Amino acid sequence: MDVLPLVALIAASAAIAGAARRTPVPAPLLLVGVGLIAAYVPGVPEYHLDPHVVLPLILPPLLHTAALESSYLDLRANVRPVALLSVGYVLFATLVVGWLAYLLIPDLPLTAALVLGAVIAPPDAVAATAIARRVGLPSRITTILQGESLVNDATAITAYKVALAAAVGEGASWGGGIREFLVAAVGGIGVGLILMVPIHWLRTHLKESLLQNTLSLLIPFVAYAAAEQFHASGVLAVVVVALYLGHRSWQVDFETRLQEAAVWKVVGFLLESAVFALIGLQLPVVLGELGEYSVGQAIWYAVAVFVCVVAVRFVWSYPATYLPRVLSARIREREGDMDWRRPLIVSWAGMRGVVSLAIAFSIPLMTDDDEPFPGRNLVLFLTFTTVIGTLVVQGLSLPWLIRVLKVPGRDAQAQTLAEAQAQNAASQAAEARLRELMEDERNRLPGPLEDRLRTVLERRRNSVWERLGQSNPVTGESADGTYRRLTREAIAAEREVFVRMRDERRIDDELLRTLLRKLDLEEAAAHREIED
Repeated sequence: MDVLPLVALIAASAAIAGAARRTPVPAPLLLVGVGLIAAYVPGVPEYHLDPHVVLPLILPPLLHTAALESSYLDLRANVRPVALLSVGYVLFATLVVGWLAYLLIPDLPLTAALVLGAVIAPPDAVAATAIARRVGLPSRITTILQGESLVNDATAITAYKVALAAAVGEGASWGGGIREFLVAAVGGIGVGLILMVPIHWLRTHLKESLLQNTLSLLIPFVAYAAAEQFHASGVLAVVVVALYLGHRSWQVDFETRLQEAAVWKVVGFLLESAVFALIGLQLPVVLGELGEYSVGQAIWYAVAVFVCVVAVRFVWSYPATYLPRVLSARIREREGDMDWRRPLIVSWAGMRGVVSLAIAFSIPLMTDDDEPFPGRNLVLFLTFTTVIGTLVVQGLSLPWLIRVLKVPGRDAQAQTLAEAQAQNAASQAAEARLRELMEDERNRLPGPLEDRLRTVLERRRNSVWERLGQSNPVTGESADGTYRRLTREAIAAEREVFVRMRDERRIDDELLRTLLRKLDLEEAAAHREIED
């Protein structure tokens, strides 16, 4: 196996994603665009998007990372709009887009058209949530988009399996389709519920950092594979386990949290970057398999399907937003006034991604009657053009639309005030506990160390309040910010001494690594405070 093309893909994708942070273009869109161009550059290897790699090996860690960063409480508070989008909308889009394709494209059977509908039904909210965070959308919209992306792949994959069974001649009925959907949904959630408690118990009882990180990396694959063994939804199993672990992460020791956060940040960055680059690199494969359809026909079908996909999301989103409020006084009372801009943003954020392409590439070449799968090449082409069209058209215009609509973002001042109040309450509890402990003779400390404990608590409490107050007119820093900067400078001076002592052979490398690790933990804590 030649690993050089794979290494080149990962390295180039990471470099492009890093460069995108210095441009107004979101990283997913820049990666897709560069991939489209690179696909025709001489010497660039051919990259084939293998569904047997994407679905079991790339999708689980991406879902796991997204679910860990999501809020279980926020998702529970928004379960109705999330369910209506991730389940109701996906099924609605499958039927409507499939029926339109059946009417539009001659000789395309209804079953094959429904396969197309299921393939392009689920939005991939990676790009949408990245833009949402970048422009500071309200947290509720971001939560809804995140929640939709965590569950809609399971709905689409199940709908695809039902439609595919009918298309290849295995037979399928409405009753059978509903039964398969329920088995996949209930089974996936059930497997997740069974796994989440023992996995969390392991995380809290393993003390060896290597074992902790190994377990962390295995969790999404174990959950996905276990559910798929029972013909249940691996996607839902991964999401359930990750939401539980994220909600209970405070019960894990701080070193594990630090290491896991670093590991998953790297894994998520590399996978997301490579995946969006792969989308663009599929262009030659898709065009080469277009087959008997002319360029004019293919473009016409692509535009029509793209317009339908965009319109169907609006058709679903507005009734799904307002109809429950009309029917239920309880919902109106709980949610208050509805801003008409929210469903508009949610509708326009329905960009498609790599999952749609992976499902499309998994369509078999032949049916059970040894006949070519009807319209497979066209389905693949229409999936590709829909993914690219939504990413480019909607992705590039979404920040502009948010600015034009003047959607109110997060109130930074209110967030800082809430943080300060929470930190003040926590510091008071810590100080009370410290006084209680100091009364025990076994906990007596020398005066300087006791003062240092109290100073740390006081500094932590005051640091957030200082962000609300005046900053240094010369440096622009708060007093606490200056203190942290000087702390980092002092740590750097200590680090230089340790390295010099190692070079002079006054300490060995093992002791150097121990000393540097302690300094690194201190500097990481200071860096996190600055980021906050």
